[in-house]
Amino acid sequence: MKKFVEEFKKFIMRGNVMDMAVGIIIGGAFTAIVTSLVEDIISPILGLFGSANLADASVTLKEGVTLNYGSFISAIINFLLIALVIFCMIKAINKAQDKVKKPEEPAAPKTKMCPYCKSEIAIDATKCPHCTSDL
Repeated sequence: MKKFVEEFKKFIMRGNVMDMAVGIIIGGAFTAIVTSLVEDIISPILGLFGSANLADASVTLKEGVTLNYGSFISAIINFLLIALVIFCMIKAINKAQDKVKKPEEPAAPKTKMCPYCKSEIAIDATKCPHCTSDL
């Protein structure tokens, strides 16, 4: 049991698990903000062109059965706004990482070509193993 607890502790303390937890918490808070934006600002503006409130838009199919298409449209707008903001955030983060990241210097070659037989040989070779020429 002690080994299990130690493994679980190691798993929880990994950086990517903590990052994921923070992301989920911030995502939940951000979703509430975007939902409020859609329901309290965008839906009433769209309601000027249609019904009074987009979320309340529905069609009665049969007595007691309604099709609430306004709520569905609000959910689609909500999703698109969240996706747009996340896209912009990731694009900004990638751009910032590109500015911070140092350009990698090309690795030093480990091999060279023998000038006589054109075989690939070690960079520090003094004699070609293929044609036995002195380099």
